[in-house]
Amino acid sequence: MTAQNLVTQGGWTLQRDPFGKLVLATEQGERFVGVVPVRAFPIQSPEVGIALVNTDGQEVAWVEALDAIAEPARTLIRDELGTREFMPVIASIVGVTSFSTPCTWTVATDRGQTQFVLRGDEDIRRIGTDGCLLVADSHGIQYLIRDHLALDAHSRKILDRFL
Repeated sequence: MTAQNLVTQGGWTLQRDPFGKLVLATEQGERFVGVVPVRAFPIQSPEVGIALVNTDGQEVAWVEALDAIAEPARTLIRDELGTREFMPVIASIVGVTSFSTPCTWTVATDRGQTQFVLRGDEDIRRIGTDGCLLVADSHGIQYLIRDHLALDAHSRKILDRFL
C-alpha cells in the first residue's frame, strides 16, 4: 500500500494499491478492492455527494462533500474521477457545416479546438434552469455548455438555430 491513507469521519480508510486500484477498508475489517467514486450530481454539484461503489456496483461509502475530507483522500478521489470522466466544456462555437442535422460543429473547448457531428436537435439537452446545456456528439461524447447566455454573440446565434 502507498502512504496515501486516510481515516475519515465515516470510519473508513482509502488508499491506492500497487496496481493503481483504490482500496477502501472499514473499521469492521472489510476490504473493498477496486472501489470507484461516482458523483450523485456531476453537473449541478460535482463536489457534493460522492458514492464509493464496489466492483458489483454497490455503495460501500458515502462522501457528503469533498471539502469535508482530508487532502490525501480528496486527491485520490479527484484523480480517480478525472480518469473516468471526460466532459469538455464548450467555450465558443466556431462554426457549423449547416443548420440542419446531421452537421459538423467546430468548437473551442477547455481542452482545445475540436470537431464533432451533431446527429439531431434532440442531442442538445437543457440541464436545470441556469442556462446549462449538454451536447452529445455522434460517438456519445458529452460536451457541457455551462451557461449558453454567457457565450459570445456568434456562438449564441448559431446555438439559437438548434434550440
